[in-house]
Amino acid sequence: MSAPLVIQAEGVRKMYRLGQTGGATLSEDLQSWWARLLGKPDPLATVGNVDSQRKGNEFWALQNVSFSVEQGEVVGIVGKNGAGKSTLLKLLSRITLPTAGTIRLKGRMSSLLEVGTGFNPELSGRENIYLNGAILGMKKVEIDRKLDEIITFSGIQHHIDSPVKRYSSGMKVRLGFAVAAHLEPDILVIDEVLAVGDAEFQRKCLGKMKDVARSKRTILFVSHNMTAVRSLCTRCGVAARWRRAYGRPQRTMR
Repeated sequence: MSAPLVIQAEGVRKMYRLGQTGGATLSEDLQSWWARLLGKPDPLATVGNVDSQRKGNEFWALQNVSFSVEQGEVVGIVGKNGAGKSTLLKLLSRITLPTAGTIRLKGRMSSLLEVGTGFNPELSGRENIYLNGAILGMKKVEIDRKLDEIITFSGIQHHIDSPVKRYSSGMKVRLGFAVAAHLEPDILVIDEVLAVGDAEFQRKCLGKMKDVARSKRTILFVSHNMTAVRSLCTRCGVAARWRRAYGRPQRTMR
């Protein structure tokens, strides 16, 4: 019997509209406006400029992405920069909404997408731990039980009561991962932010993610480090193509 599905994405699409900067002078703006009015090419456009870069045109970061993830799977997502990996994770984390398609999630999700995401810079590291736990729907007594473990794992004990706005990027990543991994979410979403940490901390993170996976929780892991992806993930999808898989090719992302 297969494990229950915790993530289902069907026909997910995300569109952004590209902006356009104005000319250096009013005269140049008028030349561009007059050319558009007459249906002619912009006389000030740079060589090689394409229509999709003009104001009002659409840029599709994701098109028709469909896949499902079972409870306990560790799924890697790889691909070139700009392929839509981070966009997909933001949609799954409900940071932004899809233009079309549906996403269904089952259980609590914790994500680490960008340095400092989810932290209030005016609050201390300790206060942000409680804030993130409350967002996940945890009670204070539950967070209390995990607090010392989170602080020890992050390695920033001496700064835990300082405002997060004074933290370096590495300190924010350390605390962010410690919070995301230790508050026992059903789904853990990790972007390439681990590259900010040093080699020792990256090894700790990979070890912790293996522990999370062994506890039958689900992980989505975006990385350019193929060694880490192969050692951690049960299968992998390639952004933009969504065809290739490592580990279990019978259930690839499409």
